[in-house]
Amino acid sequence: MNRSLTLHDLVLAGIAMGAGLVLAFMSRTLLRWLAGHAKRTRWSGDDVIVDALRSVVPWAAIAGGASAAAAVLPLTRSVQHHVNQVLEVWLIVVVTFSAARVIAGLVRSVTQSRSGVAGSATIFVNITRVLVLAIGFLVVLQTLGISIAPLLTALGVGGLAVALALQDTLANLFAGVHILASKTVQPGDYIRLSSGEEGYVVDINWRQTTVRQLSNNLVVIPNGQLAKANMTNYTRPEQELTVLVQVGVSYDSDLEHVERVTSEVVTEVMTDVTGAVPDHEAAIRFHTFGDSRIGFTVILGVGEFSDQYRIKHEFIKRLHRRYRAEGIRIPAPTRTVAFQPGSVVIPQQRSGEDVVGGTPLAD
Repeated sequence: MNRSLTLHDLVLAGIAMGAGLVLAFMSRTLLRWLAGHAKRTRWSGDDVIVDALRSVVPWAAIAGGASAAAAVLPLTRSVQHHVNQVLEVWLIVVVTFSAARVIAGLVRSVTQSRSGVAGSATIFVNITRVLVLAIGFLVVLQTLGISIAPLLTALGVGGLAVALALQDTLANLFAGVHILASKTVQPGDYIRLSSGEEGYVVDINWRQTTVRQLSNNLVVIPNGQLAKANMTNYTRPEQELTVLVQVGVSYDSDLEHVERVTSEVVTEVMTDVTGAVPDHEAAIRFHTFGDSRIGFTVILGVGEFSDQYRIKHEFIKRLHRRYRAEGIRIPAPTRTVAFQPGSVVIPQQRSGEDVVGGTPLAD
């Protein structure tokens, strides 16, 4: 346009900007009201969507008002083009970040609602967020008139060099995806590696797996090492497991009586102690004629791995008290050492005295 700026143009531009601001305020108020209703629903996905819309819609209204204001002003074609381009880029950036937040939040909501998927594994959330942001970046370049075809070609060629330089990082990334996809390990599982590390899996991200030990220390394990290690998962295929307690009684004990008393103690512990399995059937198996006792194994049921320590503690205390009340004796290990005639007694030094044959030498 070649005409000069008038008061009428400024009024129209002000009205357009004001309308955009009013619309932004009204939409934000409406979305705040919707957010309150979304929090009362059981599905967490609607909270994520409404929260993202609270960022997108007001900014979109402001951008629309600014675009309308620029349209009524007597701007040159070049300035009008640049203004519209800036507003488009601004809107694309806002939509991209909001979309990344929505999609990542939905992925997190889905994974947390399903036991077979990684509930707190950030690897899926991070990959989703990076993909959305990358797409938005390419759209911004295309809007600015920058051809993305050469960029994609350069990225494809440079990606080979990057892949060679980041072999360990990429190996950990794909190992983490493989671990989660195969459902071998999920956050919340209790695992033990052949190298000795053990604990609850806290998180699996793009590079490493974090394990919290029972001492509340964190152990960081690269995903590649975890994928190659021999591992025992104490949570799968089911969380309940059995633990073995070794017991021994004297040879003069009535084994039927021992079995009956032990079964009663097992039933009592399974019913009273938190973390036990109430419907666990007492299992007692005699297996060894030892040097001074008859050995047997008591099989206890526990709800999850860390419960076994409390259950063993209570079981041993109650079993010992019950055996004493019932007159069942748990013999201490004994061993008889026979000396052959003519054996040599080795002198020993004790309390500053010379001892030979068990008799101190006089000065």
